[in-house]
Amino acid sequence: MQETKTTTAKMLRFVDADPKKAQFYSTLRKRVDAYFQDNNLSKKGNFAMFLKSFIFCGGVILFYALIMSGQFSPPMMLLWAICLGAFAAFVGFNVSHDAIHGSYSNNTLLNKIMGHSFSLLGANVDVWRVSHNAAHHTYTNIAGHDEDIDVAPGLLRMSEAEKLKGIMRYQHLYAFPLYGLASLSWVLRKDYIKFFKEKIGQVENRKESGWAYFNLFFFKFLYYIMFIALPLIFLDITVPQFLLGFLMMHLTEGLVLGLVFQLAHVVEGTDFPSPNQEGNIEENWAIHQMHTTANFARESAIANYLCGGLNFQIEHHLFPHICHVHYKEISKIVEATAKEFGVPYIENKTFVGALKSHYRCLKKFGKEALEAAQQATKPQAQPVELS
Repeated sequence: MQETKTTTAKMLRFVDADPKKAQFYSTLRKRVDAYFQDNNLSKKGNFAMFLKSFIFCGGVILFYALIMSGQFSPPMMLLWAICLGAFAAFVGFNVSHDAIHGSYSNNTLLNKIMGHSFSLLGANVDVWRVSHNAAHHTYTNIAGHDEDIDVAPGLLRMSEAEKLKGIMRYQHLYAFPLYGLASLSWVLRKDYIKFFKEKIGQVENRKESGWAYFNLFFFKFLYYIMFIALPLIFLDITVPQFLLGFLMMHLTEGLVLGLVFQLAHVVEGTDFPSPNQEGNIEENWAIHQMHTTANFARESAIANYLCGGLNFQIEHHLFPHICHVHYKEISKIVEATAKEFGVPYIENKTFVGALKSHYRCLKKFGKEALEAAQQATKPQAQPVELS
């Protein structure tokens, strides 16, 4: 469901195609609500959530402090920079993401404060709220509407609706290094471009007040001071050493972010639907989410702890206002209800399995699509008539 009051100039609609399946989401919501009521649980964060916040935010502070202490050799500082990048991604997954969705706490102010952990990592909350909460969560995997599948226009093709180019023959090889540039792009380029666009996808990118402009420039400036100026001023390192550390930090953060997000939507079994001639998607919104979203590694304790519930992407898309610490339990309800209504529940059992599936999708939309197009344009041999 669209989570903001943001509107589109030409609203794409979801139209129920199957009367029985139309009852899927209402039934599921009742069962999930009953789970929380029967177990006397809040849908928001609990002690486990606050402990994760302390660990991951504390990790970012720790590794930053170790680097800025100047007590370590350049190779050790490089190691701390890599760890800092990983923990920055974990903060994004486990703290910022929930807070910006409003699922971190029942306290609106606390959600806002914790959401700005995203700002301290160099990204912009307002841009994310429109591009992710509104566009991606509403129009998942719909080309031209969901900018999350528009990762690197002209270089990566994530659906059949996107234009095919010759370089994409190799996208299954260069996609992963490109993912590593994701956070660096956010910090230096993409946020500025999206902030000043009238629309993100097909969603109007309105600024509620002047505070949006202040937040963009203030937090970007603060990030540049903390992560560029201060290390160059106070650390006994050369500019090339700094650049290597800064780049490795962002490559680590970007690769972790990119892989987790892509494994949830661009894997085998997920759909990339296009609107019909009337501009509608011929299924209701919840069923659309079940066709375009996938889970991975549900039984992995490591994935469950580090990914902030993004390996339970189905549950997250259906219930974005529920804190991710509850997803494992409600996933059992979602899976059973999906089976009952004949709705797909797409899942890769392991992280490696999801990674392989994503790799095959990259080949399908790139190399294999080009080969098929070339084969289709070859002149067909004319049958020989025997006299």
